[in-house]
Amino acid sequence: RVLAYGCKYAMPFLKSQGEKFEPLWKEWDVKANKSGLLNTVYWVNGNQYAGVWELNKKNGKGTQKWKNGAIYDGDWKDDKMHGFGTLSIPDGKDGYKRLYAGGWKTGKRHGYGTQFYPDNETYEGEWYQDKRSGWGRHYYADGSVYEGEWYDDKRHGKGMFRLSNDNRYEGQWLEDKKNGPGCFYYLDKGQLYEGVWKDDIPTCGQMTDYGRQSAPAPTPYPITELKLQDGDSVLADATEKLLDQLVQTHGI
Repeated sequence: RVLAYGCKYAMPFLKSQGEKFEPLWKEWDVKANKSGLLNTVYWVNGNQYAGVWELNKKNGKGTQKWKNGAIYDGDWKDDKMHGFGTLSIPDGKDGYKRLYAGGWKTGKRHGYGTQFYPDNETYEGEWYQDKRSGWGRHYYADGSVYEGEWYDDKRHGKGMFRLSNDNRYEGQWLEDKKNGPGCFYYLDKGQLYEGVWKDDIPTCGQMTDYGRQSAPAPTPYPITELKLQDGDSVLADATEKLLDQLVQTHGI
């Protein structure tokens, strides 16, 4: 039976097989994102950047200049200093002086790099998350030099500290101080201290003559011979006790 107002067989609905269109806002959003090498981009706060962009973020080589005059020139990743680059600051004489040159990771000094401090102090070596960590050499303003291990921005581990007169300490460091076994060479006087240190103080050891005759300012008299019976055993026992204390208190 066929009804007067209908059809016995309905025609199937055919979906359009034509091209699908994305919403216009997606196209506009892509065009609005900065990508590729662009001319200098300025911010209202006074900062500016010239270099490579990717999806609206600094990625690749570029130069950032901040309102305070600081300049970073180097690698970027996701809007952060990442890779190799140099950070410079105004020198007050219409020029610039380097503050740091080396490796970066997510905006922090990381890897191998050189930091330039005031008063001509310099550190060159390894960094971890913006702190001196690993091996490094620090040149101090007074002419002394430390070369050795660092941890958490402090001298920590084995290292050598040489004074401006060439006297030097070679041994263990902890929390930026001499702690543990170490030797101090008094080359100006021709003497050598070998023993254990605790918080920068020689605590248990022995002093001997060391190149005294050729020293520039030798002591008036040589060190006398130790007359203590079995002195080596006494020193060894005292050294062992002190080292045990350092292990308990400092974890050496």
